[in-house]
Amino acid sequence: MNRNTLLIVLAFFSIYVFWGSTYLWNKMAVSELSPFMLASIRFTSAGTLIFIIARSLGYSLRITKKQLGNSVLAGFLFLAYGNGVFVWALKYVDTSFAALLAALQPLFILLLMRTVQRKALQPKSIIGVLLGLSGMYILVSQNDITTKEGTVTGIIMILTCILSWSIGSLFVAKADVPQNFFVSTGYQMIAAGVILAIASLCFNEVWVSPLDWSTDAYLALTCLILFGSIAAFTSFNFLLKKISTEKVATSSYVNPVIAMLLGWYFLEEKITSQSMIAAAVMLTGVYFINSRKRDKKDIKPSPKNR
Repeated sequence: MNRNTLLIVLAFFSIYVFWGSTYLWNKMAVSELSPFMLASIRFTSAGTLIFIIARSLGYSLRITKKQLGNSVLAGFLFLAYGNGVFVWALKYVDTSFAALLAALQPLFILLLMRTVQRKALQPKSIIGVLLGLSGMYILVSQNDITTKEGTVTGIIMILTCILSWSIGSLFVAKADVPQNFFVSTGYQMIAAGVILAIASLCFNEVWVSPLDWSTDAYLALTCLILFGSIAAFTSFNFLLKKISTEKVATSSYVNPVIAMLLGWYFLEEKITSQSMIAAAVMLTGVYFINSRKRDKKDIKPSPKNR
């Protein structure tokens, strides 16, 4: 196995396993730490480390006012709302359930492209949309889920997060942001960290001193910063330069499976037969959407939701 092939294998492992594991790590941390506080610390720390890496590699951190404004907006759509509120919703929703809903992002993007950009749906896309919506109905219609306190609210908020990620994907595809992905992501993460800190204060969240954190909280946050925010994102961008977008997008099918298995093993979350059927239907729908013939202007999947 040559060096390039090895890097590709390691990169796929990163976006498959690390991104699939973020649901577990967020759930572990949010059970002890306030959600907006948690997300703020995660993205501020990751953004700072990314800036350090970028400078060590000789990249300039210069940015125009327009690029800064666009980076702040992207940081809000992807990370502050898209991820921060998602973490909050994990207080009420199992990780496997949340991961399956998140897998519907390609469907949301496709529908936005149809309604906003007036792009016609291809036959495979229509099949994918119908399967995705059917799978989502099967998933959320389970009695033991809908009767649990706070679950419906959690589901609704997760769906708004997916919408936020999708809007952000369409926006960033055409927005003027720094060309270097390290620099662009660093600004987005720092912006999101500040926004989330303000939100945390506005919602009167309790900021627990790091001296009082448990070992699990430290472990989860460290994994989120190093693996979920930095390693997986770098791997994602590396793969986009080496492999077709469709192959990179296969993470949409693998992440929910990883999340379900980890939630079952470490958190003792139940995996019902109805959830498994829903997963099969939804992921088949995502496959049809990702396997359609793409225009050159079609956007690439966004990594910002992890």
